[in-house]
Amino acid sequence: MTRTIDPDSQAILDFIIASGRPPIAEAGLEAARAGMRASRLLFGALPPPTRNRDVAASGPAGAIPIRLYRPLDAPVERPLPLLVYFHGGGWVLGDIETGDALCATLAQSVGIAVAAVDYRLAPEFPFPAGLEDCFAALDWLTAQAGDLGISAARVAVAGDSAGGNLAAVCALRARDRGEPLCAQILLYPVTDLTMTSDSYQRNASGYMLTAETMRWFRDQYLGDANALDWRVSPLHAERLDDVAPALIVTSGLDPLCDEGAAYAARLVTAGVQVRYLPYPRQLHGFALWGKTVRDAAAVLAQVADELRQRLL
Repeated sequence: MTRTIDPDSQAILDFIIASGRPPIAEAGLEAARAGMRASRLLFGALPPPTRNRDVAASGPAGAIPIRLYRPLDAPVERPLPLLVYFHGGGWVLGDIETGDALCATLAQSVGIAVAAVDYRLAPEFPFPAGLEDCFAALDWLTAQAGDLGISAARVAVAGDSAGGNLAAVCALRARDRGEPLCAQILLYPVTDLTMTSDSYQRNASGYMLTAETMRWFRDQYLGDANALDWRVSPLHAERLDDVAPALIVTSGLDPLCDEGAAYAARLVTAGVQVRYLPYPRQLHGFALWGKTVRDAAAVLAQVADELRQRLL
């Protein structure tokens, strides 16, 4: 059954279909990565001017590149609240540039520092390599807060798609370590790699991200790990109480839609403050298409509002 798509996103879908670009699993790894970079330039908004600094965190396998964004008008000596952002791309695609516009926009509009983490990717580095980089980057940023001009007491995490998965797991780890975060921003996150929700059937194909592509991403990332492990499927964590307040966005025309909604519901049941924002006519990935999709600006405005409440 055909469902109504937001016309802005329909235009992007039509463009991609007309281009004849093969599915990610068929394109080959390097072509798929190049395609994601090209999509950012074609559909993503230009980032506003910010004061940026590239640093490197100490990680389990060496240096982890991080780009630190600060508002242009923020005094260098004033410690700023920090948002740590993990990009999407199925744990296989994406890089430090993926969320450039999102990170710069939030830094400038909210008045905070934003750190984009360039974690290791599968299949070269399957689970848990990328996740361990995210843990290490978060630990390093808070440990180096004084030198970096950030406040270790006011930290949130964010991510889109696979990055939302990494952010959710980081929030659970922070709770378990007695180092709770101020917020978790999860944009159409992966929360259940068993891939058994109804939206995997309802939105299996025809809406940008397909169920087949998600299975390919899972195979590249998961390796021999158990899909019920909470570190890959936070929806199956034993407990979700006392985790950071959450803002969760879902796209209605997305295989991941139902697991995002289920994660929001489980958090509410556990007593966590949740702001759930469903976009029923949107496709997976729309929050990064600010040049062409008006709902992308709406989402960033809602995220900015949440961060002001939680961090300032």
